This record gives sequence, C-alpha cells and structure tokens, in this order.
Amino acid sequence: MDTRIELGNLPIAAGAPVLVTGATGYVASWIVKSLLDAGVTVHAAVRDPRNAAKVQHLLDAAAASPGKLRLFESDLLRDGSYKEAMQGCRIVLHTASPFVRSVEDPQRDLVDPAVRGTHNVLEAANQVESVERVVLTSSVAAMLGDAADILGLPGQIVTEESWNTTSSLAREPYSYSKTCAEQEAWRIAGAQDRWRLVTVNPGLVIGPALNPDPTSESFNIARQMVDGRARFAAPRVTLTVVDVREVAYAHLAAAFLTEAQGRHLLVAESTDIVDLGRRLMPSYGSRYPLPRRALPKPLAVAIAPAAGLDRSYLRSNIGFPFRGDTTKSRLVLGVRYRPAQQSMEDMVAQLVRPSR
Repeated sequence: MDTRIELGNLPIAAGAPVLVTGATGYVASWIVKSLLDAGVTVHAAVRDPRNAAKVQHLLDAAAASPGKLRLFESDLLRDGSYKEAMQGCRIVLHTASPFVRSVEDPQRDLVDPAVRGTHNVLEAANQVESVERVVLTSSVAAMLGDAADILGLPGQIVTEESWNTTSSLAREPYSYSKTCAEQEAWRIAGAQDRWRLVTVNPGLVIGPALNPDPTSESFNIARQMVDGRARFAAPRVTLTVVDVREVAYAHLAAAFLTEAQGRHLLVAESTDIVDLGRRLMPSYGSRYPLPRRALPKPLAVAIAPAAGLDRSYLRSNIGFPFRGDTTKSRLVLGVRYRPAQQSMEDMVAQLVRPSR
C-alpha cells in the first residue's frame, strides 16, 4: 500500500507547528503522516500518549520522515485541554469526534463529545494568539439528514449551502451531533475576526488505514460485507463515499491554500452496500460471501427490527439517490476523486490480509 499522499503544489509551511486533534484517528493519521512527510512539526493531541498500541503508527511515521512529532494528552470534554498543544501553532486541524452509530446514550456518547470538544478547541484558538486558521472535520451528515431530505433541496442537489434540519437525538443522533458541532464552530468563528474557520464535509470515508487495527465505523461496514452477514441480500441504503486519502488531502488544502474558506462537500460517488459488494466480486467474490442481491424495500422495512434497524430510517434512505455538487472541492481545494472500487479494494485487502 502506498502511504504517501501526493500533495502537488500545496504551499505546506513547515515554519510553525500544526496541531491535529484526535491524531490517532482514521483520517487524522493520514493528515499527520502527510505533514510529517512535508517536514512539518506536528502537535498530535491524543487521549493517552502512553498507549503504545494507539500511537505507535504515528511514531513510526515520524521516524521515517523529516518532520517531528510531539504528543499531547487531550480530552474533548475537559476545558482548556488543547491550549498547551496549540501553543505556537498557526494551523489547527480539529478531526476529533466520535463516529459510531450504536450508542447507549446519544447525548453523552455523541453530542457532548462532538459539541463540547469543538467548543473547547475553538475557545482555545481564541486564547492562543498564533492561530490563524482552524480546519474542522464535519460531515455530509451536517448537510443532509435522511436521503429522502434531498427532495426538499433546490434542484434536489446537496451543496455547501445545505444544512441538516431533520436529524435529532431520537433520530440519527450521529448526524445530529455533526450538525450541532459544525453550527457551534461557525457561531464561535463568527464572534471573532483573527482566525478563519474552514470545514471539510466528507461522505462515508473508505480506503486503507494507517493504524494496523482500525476501529472506525467505516471498517465495521466493510467487515459486515466480507463476513457473510449480508450474503443473501442487503437493503440498498444510500451511501455517499470518499477515499480517506482524498479527505486528508482536502484538510491540508483547506489549511494552507490562501483562497480556502467556508464549507467543502467531499463525495466521490453515491452508492450502496450491494453496489460496493458487486464491485468487489472480481477480486474477492470467490473467497468471501459478499453482498450480491438487493433486498426489496418493502421486505427490508418489514424485517428491519430483527436486523437492529429502524423502519422509518429505511423508508427514508432506500430509493433516494444522492446528488451533490462537489465543484468547490475540485476547483478550490484541487481534490481528485479516485473510484470507489479502488478505495474498497484497498480497504478490504487490509481487512483480510492478517488472517490469511
């Protein structure tokens, strides 16, 4: 696997350290490695710098690059937790936020970490004079709730002007947490004029991880595709996907390009589990029970509770194709999207290699 992202002519400035929150995460690890490869000193904010299993891949990346890595202990829910790590930084990349769909307490497990964490990081930016730009990892989920919501958008197209107005604590709380966190970020950014906020709003992130034991929800979905849970049929729930390497590149472009501002929708393709399974057939179909057939929508809705799914969620997310305008990410940030098939093949190769 090629672990170097082509940064092209991005004006990566190595003169000041760059803070990356949630630095051991799926997207963040690629960002950290790219900065290190470019000779930047990275202030990596992590929950526990002493947890070797979590940080070793970052240490290995630093050892093989011209950049330098400094680890800082930080907590999304602790006030002032990021101020030390932010000292001297012109750029802050705030990627830390939970990405899980099954939680006991949505407020405690999703909304509080996302919103309070964003608040804590941006309030620290208000206090640290060196900060000039903050890049926030948001999501397409902050732009659109259920796929059916696209029917109410102008031209039925998701753009940087779109906001999720339908998710809540009771319905799609992850999407609600991302919406609340981004709105809090824009509120804080709008109350000052020293630093600029830029957001990156990706769809479901797919592709290989630098962490040898990835725990992202994206990998949970990929595991379900190869372990046979959907081998007979799967509901064609709309997914928007984008490669992790494009998402990391977009963060760096948002951080260092003078003209980058506002929100940026990042989506390579609109797809679903069945479509992705069929694309993997040539490489993995003979070895793994990949999803091959679509479960009819009425049947999928009828048996949803038995599969741990919400009937209303399936009603609103099957049969509504996503259409998004990614012009801004292409023209302003310079993102070049690779095919979803390539991303999935790289991802599955990483999943199945250790056990074969």
